[in-house]
Amino acid sequence: MSALGFRLSRGALTTIAPPIPRAYEWASRFKATPSHPLLDMSQGVPGIPPPEAVQSALGAAAASPSSFGYCRWDGEPSLRKALVNEMKLVYGEDSDLNADDAALTSGCNLAFVAAAMSVVDSGDEVILPVPWMTLNLLGVKAIPLHTRSEDGFTPSIDRCRELITPKTKAIVLVTPNNPTGATYSPSLIASFANLAREKNLALIIDETYRDFIVTGAPPHGLFSRTATQSWRNTFIHLFSFSKSYCLPGHRLGAIVASPVLLESVRSILDTLQICPPRPIQLALAPLLPSLRTFVKDTAERLHARHALFKERLPPHWRVGAQGGYFAFVRHPFLRVKAVDVSRRLAEEIGVVSLPSVFFSEETRQEEVEEAAVDWSKVELENDVDEEERWIRFSVANVDDEKVKKVCQRLGLCEDIFEWKLEDDRV
Repeated sequence: MSALGFRLSRGALTTIAPPIPRAYEWASRFKATPSHPLLDMSQGVPGIPPPEAVQSALGAAAASPSSFGYCRWDGEPSLRKALVNEMKLVYGEDSDLNADDAALTSGCNLAFVAAAMSVVDSGDEVILPVPWMTLNLLGVKAIPLHTRSEDGFTPSIDRCRELITPKTKAIVLVTPNNPTGATYSPSLIASFANLAREKNLALIIDETYRDFIVTGAPPHGLFSRTATQSWRNTFIHLFSFSKSYCLPGHRLGAIVASPVLLESVRSILDTLQICPPRPIQLALAPLLPSLRTFVKDTAERLHARHALFKERLPPHWRVGAQGGYFAFVRHPFLRVKAVDVSRRLAEEIGVVSLPSVFFSEETRQEEVEEAAVDWSKVELENDVDEEERWIRFSVANVDDEKVKKVCQRLGLCEDIFEWKLEDDRV
């Protein structure tokens, strides 16, 4: 491949490469058979399509002449109103929410980028729990808020406070979390909102997986009319239709924030997307109330699959957190890094997963063709650090039988790999 005759941007060169293609490259070396197929637990995608009513409505909307033109920058008013009505069911009927608080985007990733661009400048700092996603592309410094397995991978408000500097402009949370699956309690979220308000910071919370919380209680009380201060002063809520409604290919997300902030978001989105995809909006708007049972049933099935995965997981493997689409699992090999465990699982065992390091790299790694590995030589002389022991498994895009097969293969690999296990410590 010939070299470019110009320099690439530092932002692009320092932004980490997406992890899924690397895992799929490992998986491509597995020799699958009908009796021993590849089992993919790497990607957080729905394992089922949306209901037929959505598919039919989307087909009709896509064929309608009215769907070919631009819509408003913030999306169809009918869907924004429907989204707010659904949020009142999730967060409580007393929630202080209006359609003017919502803007629709081409996926939740764009919602995050637009929210971040509206509150931070190049050289500013944003605090994010580790594991994280990078902000290098915007020239923003991500400040790691380390989470610990003994805390169930929930972030510490005290540690966050210590990280705040004059350059800090925002705190970002994801709950239920990707990649750990940890679900933050309403009281913890309230504490972060109070800290953000105290320090005049934006609190950005990605709640893509909120509909998979099955406790029946609201995820938090920030939207409540009875709150001592308006949520609009501090809070920026992000959402994705992809997971709840099984629509990842149609790229539809949302920002819910103060209309004052949305005025800045408007300028940003006008340069990035013009408007969100129109057919899916027209299809969903009248259907959202009728889809509540589908969303609830999907969440209950996923909750049961989480329980099955934990029950069938071999004893040497330990779940540190579960929720949303993901389970964060500690592998049992004392002196082997998670990246090597995940690679060998994919190449030899046919189980595709993602090591935690893929979510915490601060700089882009050189993309070189990975040579064959002598697996007998990857063990270190000493035990690996705790953060090198964790692997993300997605339980959403596999059925119950595949979950059982994955757990069976994880048990078999302990003998096949012949690496020192935790119980073998001398």
